Amino acid sequence: MKDKIMMKTPLVEIDGDEMTRILWEKVKEKLIHPYIDLKVEYYDLGLAKREETNDAITVESAHAIKKYGVGVKCATITPNAQRVEEYSLKKMWPSPNGTIRAILDGTVFRKPILVENIKPSVVSWKKPIVIGRHAYGDVYKNQEYHITTKGKAELVFTQEDGKEIRHTIAVFKEPGVIQGIHNLESSIESFAKACFLYALSEKLDMWFSTKDTISKIYDHRFKDIFASIYKKDFEAKFQEAGISYFYTLIDDAVARVMKSNGGFLWACKNYDGDVMSDMIASAFGSLAMMTSVLVSPEGHFEYEAAHGTVQQHYYKHLKGEKTSTNSMALLFAWTGALRKRGELDNIPDLIHYADKMERASILTIESGKMTADLARLAEPKASVVLNSEEFIDAIAETYSKKLS
Repeated sequence: MKDKIMMKTPLVEIDGDEMTRILWEKVKEKLIHPYIDLKVEYYDLGLAKREETNDAITVESAHAIKKYGVGVKCATITPNAQRVEEYSLKKMWPSPNGTIRAILDGTVFRKPILVENIKPSVVSWKKPIVIGRHAYGDVYKNQEYHITTKGKAELVFTQEDGKEIRHTIAVFKEPGVIQGIHNLESSIESFAKACFLYALSEKLDMWFSTKDTISKIYDHRFKDIFASIYKKDFEAKFQEAGISYFYTLIDDAVARVMKSNGGFLWACKNYDGDVMSDMIASAFGSLAMMTSVLVSPEGHFEYEAAHGTVQQHYYKHLKGEKTSTNSMALLFAWTGALRKRGELDNIPDLIHYADKMERASILTIESGKMTADLARLAEPKASVVLNSEEFIDAIAETYSKKLS
């Protein structure tokens, strides 16, 4: 075997929870360590460590990405009431992704991983659909209350000079719930610019959608900022590149997407992007067949697995049962981060490794060797359905025999 590829600058490695945490280690052991002298600054964002540090470690990991420029993140638990009880938590800690994204700002780009023998559920889709997801604000930075007594809920803004603006949200005559969300114009501007630049670099038509007919101030501000930046900075460049920018309502966009041929960037607000990226990933094959990278305005990059911690497989694993968990998104988080590290540090071998390892994983699936989530969809049928570790072993074998 050749000498391992040497790194100059560490990656920020952010570990996660449950089944993805177990496979994260297997991916490193079998697909990375044999080829790369891996340098990382490690942060454990498993739920136990977040509980122990009162979630300070999540904030520390985000600032480490700012320091080193590139991070790679495993899937983590965002606890609900059931998880608080299961893990004996002090409180429902916020979404780690939400915390990191708020600190880094920027935009999340999610793109399906395509293989020849997995056809999209939507038969008209011939090309990938990329989701550009705003990474700041909305429900991920909300305040919310459970109202249990009669009373009046108000939206209040207190200016620096003490003047107040008040609007009644609702008069409660019975129990209910209330939620307050916000966003920043500077972040919306960064979101718009990142999406336009991505569309230009990839020569993709770009769609943007909100619900401005109902949200006549909040969503309409997004629409106006996008329109202004496009007109000022990107319209001529788009025309020269032969691509277009298109705005429509979110419900109209969903209807159009389902009848489209694909091959465009769809920019979405934060939670819209969360939902739509899962839909796109699932329709293209599997939630595990989606790449995800957060790009900040300062040029920081965080690569992550775009799915959850695969809780049910973890419970089976704890019982000693075999699971068939697809680790493609975990692997592509690592290869994406290593490729970017190679680009920033001028290490061509690191870039070539990432390209070849991704190709090895695709060739493995196209040879008929895959996990159960893909085997249900494969045409022709899978030649063998592999368990979680066997799939990683199969990729390692493809890489060593065909591409190393």
